[in-house]
Amino acid sequence: MPAKNIFVTQPNLPDLEKFVSHLEKIWESKYLTNKGIYHQEFESKLSEFLGVKYCTLLSNGTLALLIGLKALKLTGEVITTPYSFVATSHSILWNNQTPVFCDIDPANFNIDPDKIEPLITSETSAILATHTYGFPCAIEKISDIAAKHNLKVIYDAAHAFAVEKNGTSILTSGDLSILSFHSTKVFNTIEGGAIVTNNEDIKKQADLWRNFGIANEETVLLPGINAKMNELQSAYGLLQLEIVEQEIANRKAITELYREKLADISGLKLFYDLPGVKHNYSYFPVLVDANEFGLSRNEVYDILRKKNIYARKYFYPLISSLPDYKKLPTASAEHLPVSNKIAGQVLCLPLFGALDLKDVEQISKILMQMR
Repeated sequence: MPAKNIFVTQPNLPDLEKFVSHLEKIWESKYLTNKGIYHQEFESKLSEFLGVKYCTLLSNGTLALLIGLKALKLTGEVITTPYSFVATSHSILWNNQTPVFCDIDPANFNIDPDKIEPLITSETSAILATHTYGFPCAIEKISDIAAKHNLKVIYDAAHAFAVEKNGTSILTSGDLSILSFHSTKVFNTIEGGAIVTNNEDIKKQADLWRNFGIANEETVLLPGINAKMNELQSAYGLLQLEIVEQEIANRKAITELYREKLADISGLKLFYDLPGVKHNYSYFPVLVDANEFGLSRNEVYDILRKKNIYARKYFYPLISSLPDYKKLPTASAEHLPVSNKIAGQVLCLPLFGALDLKDVEQISKILMQMR
């Protein structure tokens, strides 16, 4: 194995000369933030690229979650998944609401729609589901449940940039979706995020919440926060739009090679493209069955790490097992058997557009030799 470190994901970088050119224009304009020219252009082009009506750019995906909850004026309980990045549930706590954990579907790692309704109470105001690894949630079923019980629906789509189902962006589902543009994502602005929606009122609310609630020079309508995306991030994002399709194509080729090389390894469960879904290949998760494979997930992780292959136990530990959540009634392992099982088996292998196919072959060979 090469001496270089190979991480689970690495940022795709835009053309440096173009970025420097944008920086020079920003410097000359002396307009660094507060909806500058690049910010407005990026917001417009991003909406068009993603097939949504409205987009609110933000400084990161966590603030997008917080503002999404605020924009919908939610209170009480929010049904969500324990199998996600901690920001998903942290945002609920920050909004003075209670997370109610629902177990997940082992086929796609997403919230199990068949287990949602028993969790609904008079205090439930919304469902916050994650499109884990970019695999679409059961959008239609969740929509039906929400309509039946008059609930709002938020999708944590941090992994789902440009994902489509039956030719339509999955970001048009629910009341709103949030995106993360962290540097490890398929599409990044170094740090950044967004709320996307087809509802104009939600867009207006999100715009207010991201800028202290300021409506104009003399009017503050609500106690907002500072979550604006600046001009440098916006310029970077515009350049990323030019290369993101190639990044996804590269990731697809890497994913297909992994699948080819690892398909026959007993004890490693792989996941494949879903019918009618245009994937973005955010991650390459595998499940390690210790009984069949002969080694536990942790042992596989350690062996890879010693060879400078930085895979990730993503998501482990479960949110429901963390100190601020484990005392909740729905956080028990008995209530979340699938989530706990998968969290103990999952390993995301390195996947990013610039990953050399020879490294993919070497990683696969190392896994085969562990048997």
